[in-house]
Amino acid sequence: MERIVSGYSPGVIGRITQLHADYYSRDWNFGLFFEAKVAAELAEFMSRFDKEHDGFWAIRNEKQIEGGIAIDGIKSETEGAHLRWFILSQELQGRGWGKQLLEEAVSFCDRKDYRRIYLWTFEGLAAARHLYETFGFQLAFQHAGEQWGTRVNEQLFVRTHIPRG
Repeated sequence: MERIVSGYSPGVIGRITQLHADYYSRDWNFGLFFEAKVAAELAEFMSRFDKEHDGFWAIRNEKQIEGGIAIDGIKSETEGAHLRWFILSQELQGRGWGKQLLEEAVSFCDRKDYRRIYLWTFEGLAAARHLYETFGFQLAFQHAGEQWGTRVNEQLFVRTHIPRG
């Protein structure tokens, strides 16, 4: 039985990295550069994780982690909260878990009164884009780039929030 857990748990860095490497190598030809980038940046994030400003949620079953999402709040006052490492295993795709993870992340940001949430993705991820737009994210900018080690049409999505009071 799957459930959402928050914060660090043993194996989360390796498993989220593996899920990214498996999916993006299989479907998009991303390689070593991308996997190393995910591993290094996720490890750095987890090593400085502060539950007052950051959020991390994973889907766990009896055996292992099957997905995750993070909110990096280190620059929430200047650039906004950064939504990162949103991934699901193939087994969980299309079963509503992505929506639940995104709801956790967006609700966290709303509770913290973060005025802006942003994420970088790339053109061609139609299911993810639909989900982002369902939660109020809008395409703000796009350009050809190689930040993941492969040339793609990179896209910046932004969601703005009007703080309470």
